[in-house]
Amino acid sequence: MNVRIIQIIQYMKTVLWEVQIANEVVAIIAGIAANRSRRCRCHGRRYSEGIGQQTWNEGFIQGCAYCFFEDDGIRVDLSIILEYGCSIPEVTAAVQDRVKSSIETMTGLKVSDVNIRVADVKIDNE
Repeated sequence: MNVRIIQIIQYMKTVLWEVQIANEVVAIIAGIAANRSRRCRCHGRRYSEGIGQQTWNEGFIQGCAYCFFEDDGIRVDLSIILEYGCSIPEVTAAVQDRVKSSIETMTGLKVSDVNIRVADVKIDNE
């Protein structure tokens, strides 16, 4: 077989079977996974609300998770709000595990780091 034909076939296989996952999709997965953790919500703004408004409602909050594709895997930077009185080490460890597991299960990509920033503490009467 001609070398050029082999190259074309290899190119076609690559193009036809390539799947690209946008950073935003991975960030949405991370945000939803974090929001499903107990005593924790993402810190950012909801799609339906204005910039800078904080909420404690269910649903994905835009701007709470940022994902970076690196050589050793995906790095996730997550900003969260915790309930007052919870154990920060326990909740953040659970969030890290849930986010890593969700991304790896849904995308098949390796997660190298899940960095969490506790941005605020929610008091019950707020």
